[in-house]
Amino acid sequence: LECLAAGIYFEAKSEPLIGQLAVGEVIANRAQSGRFADTYCGVLFQRGQFSFVRGRSWPHINKQGRQWQTAVAIAKIVDDDLKDSAADDALFFHAKRVRPGWKRLKRVASIGNHIFYR
Repeated sequence: LECLAAGIYFEAKSEPLIGQLAVGEVIANRAQSGRFADTYCGVLFQRGQFSFVRGRSWPHINKQGRQWQTAVAIAKIVDDDLKDSAADDALFFHAKRVRPGWKRLKRVASIGNHIFYR
């Protein structure tokens, strides 16, 4: 759960709650898909998938801060599948400022500063 929360925190902590939920859904979807690692930590640590990951670690997190506490709460919601997301079936996302050239993927949502695909 800490890995799921870290993914939400680093990728979407400044996003609206629905954007944070969508990022969490992508991580969870990947873990369940059979196409990626089958754990949240495994998904995050897959090479080249998340820019905040360096090897098998990430930058320091202020675990007393509100943004971390929010990320943990959202991770619990995602893990328990308590709320649907606009990006429920997405496996990929990127910031709007990035142009990755994913022509073969179907765009499923645009939330905050991210675009989501399956």
